[in-house]
Amino acid sequence: MKKTSDKRHHVVVVGAGFGGLDVVNGFSGADVDVTIIDRRNYHLFQPLLYQVAGASLSTSEIAWPIRYLFRNRQNVQTLMAEVQGVDVGSRQVLLDNGSTVGYDTLVLATGATHAYFGHDEWEPHAPGLKTLEDAATIRGRILSAFEEAERSNNPAERAALQTFVIIGGGPTGVELAGTIAELAKDTLAHDFRSIDPRATRVVLIEAGPRLLPVFPEKLSDYTRRVLEKLGVEVALGAPVTDCSADGVIVAGKPLPAKTIVWAAGVQASPAARWLNA
Repeated sequence: MKKTSDKRHHVVVVGAGFGGLDVVNGFSGADVDVTIIDRRNYHLFQPLLYQVAGASLSTSEIAWPIRYLFRNRQNVQTLMAEVQGVDVGSRQVLLDNGSTVGYDTLVLATGATHAYFGHDEWEPHAPGLKTLEDAATIRGRILSAFEEAERSNNPAERAALQTFVIIGGGPTGVELAGTIAELAKDTLAHDFRSIDPRATRVVLIEAGPRLLPVFPEKLSDYTRRVLEKLGVEVALGAPVTDCSADGVIVAGKPLPAKTIVWAAGVQASPAARWLNA
């Protein structure tokens, strides 16, 4: 795959998140050709993913086609592809179909991934929230839990199905906990006959001493009060030591729950290894 132009400087941007789009927009009016590569053909507005997971928004409301965003930029080419690596010596980006894209300047804007801090085996039981697929998975688990509880005759099983655990008290965990509480106590309050969604437990677990630790303490305290008013149980200073399909172990005690969401941390994407960094 050759450059858009053999004469002009060619910038390749890998990743169509906020960072990638900002880079491309920064070249508006510049005498360069730009290729933006992403494994998906849409830009995702990640701050609202929790509303998709909580069934408040549809996926189409927070995703926009990359091609549409740059439809009037003739010097910008969009490629939907999975990057397999980078040949730094020959200045080539290697794609999943075996083709390559040459570059003069390469920008890696691949974002972050979930960090399970040495417990990657927890991921199947406690998915994180970074993609539309993650949001759809979590939404499906939340809604299915209510459906399964409705047809269960086992009180203990019902209780576990109506217990939702969010691990991590940062912005994602806080937003998701509040959304699930509102879903159970308002949206679904009168939709079932064998269960009472208002009896749902939403437990937000944070290993540190307060919620939203990177924000001012006054905001952390206010956030906790608002969540507790919604009925969310906030557990602080309570590290999770085990996680399974049946629940979590927190502060040495088992907490049965069929729906668990991981919001406890992220790490940089492994894209740096393409550069042998």
